[in-house]
Amino acid sequence: MRLPAEDELRRERAGFLHTLQSLTDAEFEGARTLCHGWAPRDVLAHVTGTDRLGDYLAKGMWIDRANSAQVRRGRTMSRAELMAAGRRWAERPSLFGRCAAAFLIGDTAVHHQDVLRGLGRSRRLPRAVERAVFQEGVLLSFEHSRRLLRYRVVPTTAGLPALGRGTEVRGTAEALGMWLGGRDEVAVELRFAS
Repeated sequence: MRLPAEDELRRERAGFLHTLQSLTDAEFEGARTLCHGWAPRDVLAHVTGTDRLGDYLAKGMWIDRANSAQVRRGRTMSRAELMAAGRRWAERPSLFGRCAAAFLIGDTAVHHQDVLRGLGRSRRLPRAVERAVFQEGVLLSFEHSRRLLRYRVVPTTAGLPALGRGTEVRGTAEALGMWLGGRDEVAVELRFAS
């Protein structure tokens, strides 16, 4: 039995793995991403860890600490080992991953964009994925940047509400989501009210 959003999660994960498979060894090991200090291999180590609720429980639900531990663990693995773990993560999400699929689509999509944008590449996002990136950015804004307390974001993508208060900023749902999630490099794509 498939749970809500599980098929979309599997598709986004498969797409992310396809992107990683297309990288040269040098890119996989050391290319810049929008996750500061993380190469694509580190991003993969992190996202495969999101299916393991125990990683977060072991760190007292301190998300940054759990993420750092996932990356450290991944740095002990070869590319082949990490990609194999990625295939398992994409093809057979854990029960936690399946139950949290609607939330994890946004996390996977944001990190997929982190890698692509870091390499100067882009892709056409399906509407549901673009919406998930925006929603992930909203969640991350409250956890990290608190930008929704200072800015009113107005997506130019149809069907999404304006949120927040303060100086108005407009842009695509993807760009706003990435910026709300702390990816400052994306600000050049946004229009800030004077």
